[in-house]
Amino acid sequence: MNVGIICEYNPFHLGHRKQIVRIREDFGADSGVVCAMSGNFVQRGHPAIFDKMRRAEAAVRCGADLVLELPAPVCLSSAEGFAMGGVSILSRLCDGLCFGAETADAEALSAASQALLSEDFSPLLRERLATGKSFPAARQAALTAMGLPGSLLETPNNILAVEYCKAILAQGSPMKPLPIRREGSYHAQTPDAANPSASSLRLQLEQGADISPYLPIEAARCFENAPIHTLQAGERAVLYRLRTMTEAEFAALPFGSEGLWRKLMHAARQEANLEAVAAAVKSKRYTRTRIDRMILCACLGITQAQMEAEAPYVRVLAFNDRGRKILKAVKKQGFFRNAGEPVDHPYQDLERRWENLYPLFRVDAPGVPGGNLRERLFYPPKFTNP
Repeated sequence: MNVGIICEYNPFHLGHRKQIVRIREDFGADSGVVCAMSGNFVQRGHPAIFDKMRRAEAAVRCGADLVLELPAPVCLSSAEGFAMGGVSILSRLCDGLCFGAETADAEALSAASQALLSEDFSPLLRERLATGKSFPAARQAALTAMGLPGSLLETPNNILAVEYCKAILAQGSPMKPLPIRREGSYHAQTPDAANPSASSLRLQLEQGADISPYLPIEAARCFENAPIHTLQAGERAVLYRLRTMTEAEFAALPFGSEGLWRKLMHAARQEANLEAVAAAVKSKRYTRTRIDRMILCACLGITQAQMEAEAPYVRVLAFNDRGRKILKAVKKQGFFRNAGEPVDHPYQDLERRWENLYPLFRVDAPGVPGGNLRERLFYPPKFTNP
């Protein structure tokens, strides 16, 4: 059985390895673990703290068999788009999808996802949006109106869990939802020894603290002396892009409906820093994460049209012997391309742009452009499967 995980590993920590161990405990030691991982940019609208190749290597050294890169437009999508993109990729390889959730009840999560896909849901959602509620609050209220617990959509892992189930249903995916309980707090600012949150570890890294006690030894070695990347480090690059964009370029951005792109344009031309720009655009109706994703899409040159288009191929970042065998079964389709492999397609020009911009977010000093473009996938020939 091959089990998929849609992830960011930003960074890979003890809780992530616990999930991989749990998969093999539940489904057998010979189960394949296939990860669809965000690349150098992540769903909250920030650069990844460590580059994708180091994070992919850490995942394989800690028990994953195959790590695929989620395309940047998928990484920077809403929870719905993030889930749809990940499910679409993993459905080619996997029998099940394992994910953490505060509510590890497959039936409850599936019932909520079916409700969100029903014809009755959209009118209820529009009614609640018309009252001035934010989109997340309106979704919760609409779900409650359908007789289901809106509280299922309150916590971040539950929200993604419902979206994963919804994507599986919408796409007719062969994968079975396999939720496991997510221990610890997703937004905790102080790392929990047994169940650290990635956000708490990023905060520790930005403060210069040692996070190795919260990482598997293999991951700690991968991240040792690795350059750190933050949005703040690349602020001037982002502001330059925002201040030189045309009105047409703002109008073409993702997440800019209902005139939000115009608010961003005005803020970018009036405010001194990114925090002030985002604060000027944010409102009760529009979440900060949506604003951050729109700003990063502006920097990367990602349009609404590109966000909606399916990537023509997906990069393979790392694998071990078992992962290589999993990939071999579908490699002839041409959809999976190795990291660093030249591809004669216009999409590679977009990849180059994103890879060239990522080093500008390096904290100590800007890195050389396109560093990951010259790297090859990670494959440990003498790796022994767990």
